[in-house]
Amino acid sequence: MLWNLLGTQPEIALFASLAIGFFIGSFKFGPIQLGGVCGTLIVALILGQSGARISPDLKNIAFALFIFALGFTGGPQFFANIGRGWRYGALSLVEVIVVVALVLGIAAMLKLDPGTAAGLLAGGATESAVIGTASEAVARLGLPAAETARLQANIVTAYSVSYLFGLVTIVLFASQFAPLILRVNLRDEAERVWRKLGGDGALAEGQTPAIMPLAARELKVTAAAGSSIGELEKRFGHNISVQRVVRDRSVIKGQPSVTLKAGDRIVIAGRREALVEAMPWIGEEVFNGGGSDYFVEKVDVMLTNRALHGLTLAQARARANPADGRGVFVAAVTRLDSTVPALPGTQVQRGDVLTLVGSKEDVTRGAAKLGYIIRATQKTDFVFLGLGVLVGIGIGRLSAHIGGIDLSLGTGGGCLLAGLVFGWIRSRYPVIGSLPSAAAQILKDFGLCTFIAAVGLSAGADALRLIREFGIALPVAGIVITLVPALASLVVGRVLLKLDVPMLLGAIAGQQCSTPAISALVGVTGNATPVIGYTITYAISNVLLPLLGPLVVGLVSKLG
Repeated sequence: MLWNLLGTQPEIALFASLAIGFFIGSFKFGPIQLGGVCGTLIVALILGQSGARISPDLKNIAFALFIFALGFTGGPQFFANIGRGWRYGALSLVEVIVVVALVLGIAAMLKLDPGTAAGLLAGGATESAVIGTASEAVARLGLPAAETARLQANIVTAYSVSYLFGLVTIVLFASQFAPLILRVNLRDEAERVWRKLGGDGALAEGQTPAIMPLAARELKVTAAAGSSIGELEKRFGHNISVQRVVRDRSVIKGQPSVTLKAGDRIVIAGRREALVEAMPWIGEEVFNGGGSDYFVEKVDVMLTNRALHGLTLAQARARANPADGRGVFVAAVTRLDSTVPALPGTQVQRGDVLTLVGSKEDVTRGAAKLGYIIRATQKTDFVFLGLGVLVGIGIGRLSAHIGGIDLSLGTGGGCLLAGLVFGWIRSRYPVIGSLPSAAAQILKDFGLCTFIAAVGLSAGADALRLIREFGIALPVAGIVITLVPALASLVVGRVLLKLDVPMLLGAIAGQQCSTPAISALVGVTGNATPVIGYTITYAISNVLLPLLGPLVVGLVSKLG
């Protein structure tokens, strides 16, 4: 009864695939977690045996929204990393070149059809968006409807099999095997890099230090009597700030020109290591919690100042006018929804979100010099969103004939490029194009999983046929397509580019667009240093890999 109902009401099959798929994908087996996309696909392949089918129009709309939101959120980082992040970005090029060569070689060896080859690309590179761009490319081959449906089903099936083995491979390679190959203790190496970036060595099992890097204390002035506040702050590199002075029951605002006197009680704030160094030069700590109310203002600022792109936080502070930077501290750096260590040696890029803390006056002044404050909003600019998708569809209709192969971006590639440009425009002109991060995440998650469920349901019996035909060849191919580019990047990154190991392994996880791999790495290293490399290659590979779908389909169909 229920099985027959799925065929007559496909919306039940769709939401059942989403609910059960995300439930299955939430389970972890050691460092391995399938995730909602793969879970949804597996359930949809099973429920598809009932004959349930989703309208192609819904599938296309869902994918267009997903791919536009993907480009929109990654646009600022993509353009920021094209030039100055070339050392890490080179690894994404290694990934692209090696993966394409491997897929074409395996397709020739096993005599794969374009759909199966594209599915191996998507699964081996662990990039789900390739399914959409490749499916569109198959539809443009001009084949009979039944053959088109078969090839599109092969994409999904080949992806589901190769993805499972590719995911396990990249997680274990990045977190376990690569450190053994390089003969390094990954945790010790991560701590060394953390210290090199300016961390104090207090590490935690996650993405934040065990001790907060910012602190405030109330001190009684003794040794610093006779010094001005400006002189004191300059002595410690402006990493501390005197916020207020209590003298004879009068409260004096902390200004650089104020001269301290013996017996003054001052509230001093800044980076913890700078405070520890400065306190003996100032006086004695007063244990009454007088400094606990200092970091009362906290705002997120999108960095748009061109002059600061590529500088470390320490360099940015050194170049800033002391009057502008006084009392402004960076508590966190967010890049592509990942938290990057906010250490003195951390490089910042245009498009980063800096979390500023301090007094309201100081934070407002600092934000104006860095970029613009991201206001909390739940409103989406649907004019901007709709226009962006329309532009993407228009770009996708353009085509070119190269070497006898008809290449076209399709709706997926067009919306991806449009999303990149519109996201970049939004970062430059923040008064337009509001797409809150939560709304963008919904578009990405729901759009992709709805598309995946739709193509999984339509795969039907073709999925079982393909698995019986190739057997163990698909899992082995998935492992090879994942492992070989990772090994190539390991050699290039370590021998030629001389990258630090934690960042190199993070970049390898990013070139595979693998969130489970970076999560496993952070757990092994004990800090967030791998995320620095991950965000750069993730931003670039998220654009390049989906564009390979039409290329592989065209090449394999041409080569027969």
